[in-house]
Amino acid sequence: MITTKGLTKVYESRGRQVTALDGVDLHVREGEVFGVIGQSGAGKSSLIRCVNLLERPTSGTVTVDGTDLTALAGRGHRAGKELRRARSRIGMVFQHFNLLSSRTVQDNVELPLEILGVSGAERARRALELLDLVGLADKARAYPGQLSGGQKQRVGIARALAGNPKVLLSDEATSALDPETTRSILQLLRDLNRQLGLTVLLITHEMDVVKTVCDSAALMRKGRVVESGTVAGLLATPGSELAGELFPVSGHATGPDRTVVDVTFHGEAATQPVISQLARTYNIGISILGAAMDTVGGRQIGRMRIELPGRYDENVVPVGFLREQGLQVAVVDPDAPAPATRADAPTATTDGPGTADGPGTTGSPAPTATPLAEETAK
Repeated sequence: MITTKGLTKVYESRGRQVTALDGVDLHVREGEVFGVIGQSGAGKSSLIRCVNLLERPTSGTVTVDGTDLTALAGRGHRAGKELRRARSRIGMVFQHFNLLSSRTVQDNVELPLEILGVSGAERARRALELLDLVGLADKARAYPGQLSGGQKQRVGIARALAGNPKVLLSDEATSALDPETTRSILQLLRDLNRQLGLTVLLITHEMDVVKTVCDSAALMRKGRVVESGTVAGLLATPGSELAGELFPVSGHATGPDRTVVDVTFHGEAATQPVISQLARTYNIGISILGAAMDTVGGRQIGRMRIELPGRYDENVVPVGFLREQGLQVAVVDPDAPAPATRADAPTATTDGPGTADGPGTTGSPAPTATPLAEETAK
């Protein structure tokens, strides 16, 4: 649904060039919620603004729903008729709502339709329908100053949907909201994604947003995408930076001749007493250095860092046992040779709780990642 190829954006600042995007390749599939995360200055805001050509890319292409928007941009600063028509199929939700204080809630939602020349009766019908969809049917005649932050963002979402878009862009839509309101807005976005078949591309600095609502994600650094894929796939990839941020576990070897490994549990394996089975089967003492577990996209996922006695070459069989149970295992000990990872690990899901031996209760829950500084578009 959204594809960027070689996307580059260079800004001129005080006589020097600043590269915000450096050859970004991204693919967002139709109907998924895709999150882009990274530190301040990584290029997230520039990326999302280039997707709908609010910012004109320096080079590269942006294709949305089969239409090459960069080919429609032309050379002028003003958007041509064809580009405006293509943009009407892309809704955008802003961090600070951007509502007109002098207009009622209904009038704010009607604004895009008014610009498109839709008749008054049809505008009113569509606006009231959307306000009901976002749970604000009783606020149609209120003004933005009379609403809470969460209600304002719901109006912003309704306005973004006015043109019946296929794609919804979210530019830090929850960063100005309290945690409870953030959860309600994320749930609304997920509901809209499912009910309307919307493809959602969102940027965020909050790992919990990725955990809660995203099907896929990309990690950006210095204008480049350094990692991308489905959230479940990234969590199952040894060495994944994004997986480490989503489920941070720590711990170091307690002494020489010890093997430290990270184990990822998901699906049915998350409810099985695998670690205790390993200890009983091979009569070895296992130390749990850290563990984290959470629900991602409705799937139970956990990570655990354990220590096995002896060097890696003495633990090849126990590590193989873990892999046979459908777990992903990555050797943490830098002196140990890192074996190949199973590519065919099962991805079954379960709603059941963790067992006394699984990551749900053997360690503390995953700590909330410290929010990264807010990134603003240059």
